[in-house]
Amino acid sequence: MTKVVLRNTSARAAKADAVVIGSTGTGDSLALATGAPLADKAVESWQGNLVATLQDMGASAKTGDVCRLPSGGAVRAPLLVVVGLGKTQDVTAETLRKASGAAVRALGGKATVAIALPCATDEQVAAIVEGSLMGAYAYDRYLTKKHEPVGDIVVLTEQARSKSAKEALESAVCVAEAVNYTRDLINTPPNDLYPESFADEVVQRAKKSSVKVSVTTDRQLEAQNYGGILGVGKGSARPPRLVTLAYRPSRPVAHLAFVGKGITFDSGGLSIKPSNAMITMKCDMSGAAAVAAATFAIAELRLPVRVTSYLCLAENMPAGNATRPGDVLTMYGGKTVEVLNTDAEGRLVLADGIVTANAVEPDLIVDVATLTGACVVALGDRVAGVFSNDADLLQEVPRLAAQAGELMWPMPIPEEMEEKLRTTKIADLSQHNPDLWGGALFAAAFLREFVGEGIPWVHLDIAGPSFNSNAPHGYTPKGGTGVAVRTLIALARSRSRSDSSK
Repeated sequence: MTKVVLRNTSARAAKADAVVIGSTGTGDSLALATGAPLADKAVESWQGNLVATLQDMGASAKTGDVCRLPSGGAVRAPLLVVVGLGKTQDVTAETLRKASGAAVRALGGKATVAIALPCATDEQVAAIVEGSLMGAYAYDRYLTKKHEPVGDIVVLTEQARSKSAKEALESAVCVAEAVNYTRDLINTPPNDLYPESFADEVVQRAKKSSVKVSVTTDRQLEAQNYGGILGVGKGSARPPRLVTLAYRPSRPVAHLAFVGKGITFDSGGLSIKPSNAMITMKCDMSGAAAVAAATFAIAELRLPVRVTSYLCLAENMPAGNATRPGDVLTMYGGKTVEVLNTDAEGRLVLADGIVTANAVEPDLIVDVATLTGACVVALGDRVAGVFSNDADLLQEVPRLAAQAGELMWPMPIPEEMEEKLRTTKIADLSQHNPDLWGGALFAAAFLREFVGEGIPWVHLDIAGPSFNSNAPHGYTPKGGTGVAVRTLIALARSRSRSDSSK
């Protein structure tokens, strides 16, 4: 496993296989990054014009652009790596995450990498550590030839002996490990990760944590009338589960409830998907994975916030006993729903989870789900949609997400969706919108129907950014991304301050 340490050593003297420094600029202009004094001597000792050499090699200051060149004795390490930080005035914590992640990802197999990027504050320390560890991630469980990650990462900073910088390091390691744990769950193929095995994995993970876990089996779900989770999972030979995680610090200042969609494979059910649309459907449990990982991280960070989380786990498969379009399901809590499209299954399991969360009377419910393709159409594949029944939360959550390094955008729930929910004449609610438009908005309106009166609620539709089917970029690998973990942790941190608790 890749390890990170802080060290107050110049880049020139650092004992490493590679040294990473930063560049900034716009267009064809290129300059070496300011604000990283420990990198300065490495640049000064370069024989010749380093900037001119980089430009000749086609290097750019674009965030995450990586250029490798022999050090020529300018530094003790044999390899000098220059990574783009974008415009000088635009270097942010997220810039540092992306740059350090891209650099470490490009240096797989190196025993030690020293990073000399701007690192004068605790926020910058945390950003570089998070980016480096997320960039070092690789999923090779099923490969005969294993990936060789970077062994040790040395973050060069004059704040290395600062107590707060060390705390920032420890916190960042916890956050990055939570993201990478989520990625591992998402990347596990569905023949090995299914409701029962997912539940077992969480139980095992909890043994190293103060989080308590309980598992509700399919028979117990049936006895307690969990019609949504059972309705989705009944077509599979692998029965559903509801997993509850509870973190209870001694003096909590707030109580958060998280609900995660955990469809371990989504065939679409009887409303079956085209074959090419199923290829990545192991990722349909990304919400549940993010919720589990964030809960463990919040406990390990010892935040004074109570967290109760629900993983709604099912496999959506076609079979003779599968739920049909036209069936009516009685959800947990008693509401009836007419099913119109079995490929809109996530809202059914989440509804049961939200009603369960109501009973513990939390200060806030957050559900996380790869819920709709419509949200991807609206926001693309790198931005999550945020919906809420609270105007302040609709602005707060995207702001916290941005600070944590995740892109989220506030979305509306128009009044017309209320009418569409009640187009059915044989049940309380329609499960699917009757036309092609506003699918993400309709799904959010559907979920809102199950939120308890007076309870603030946020819905995160992560269908776009949860899985990267394209080339890696920054600290983001191909495959599961672990999106929403950092936002949930940031939300818990914001609530851990007594002045912001509700």
